Amino acid sequence: MPERDPFTERVIGLAIDVHRELGPGLLESAYEECLCYELNAAGIPFRKQVPLAVRYKEVRLDCGYRMDVVVDERVVVELKTVEALQRVHEAQLLTYLRLSGIRTGLLMNFNSPVLKDGIRRLVL
Repeated sequence: MPERDPFTERVIGLAIDVHRELGPGLLESAYEECLCYELNAAGIPFRKQVPLAVRYKEVRLDCGYRMDVVVDERVVVELKTVEALQRVHEAQLLTYLRLSGIRTGLLMNFNSPVLKDGIRRLVL
């Protein structure tokens, strides 16, 4: 059984509030804005659409990657609105964690009928 994390549980709770209010079927950007609204209202620091450089050998390259939301500089939240989460979505989040140095990530599929069924917590 995975270790409980009260901080990510709080973020998940806010995301569930958004999903209960809006339901599935909107664009990812709408859920992102609403989640950021909830984080702000809860007094939780965050940054959205955070640029992520790729380090290749000794070079830092801006390849256009952006993390959807970084919460309190300790959780990367990657939002999706897809039919079902795939392994490639997990690989994307794991890469973001590795490149950013942040250890915990939440992958959230807002297109799920019940959001808790569309959430995966990944830890490096």
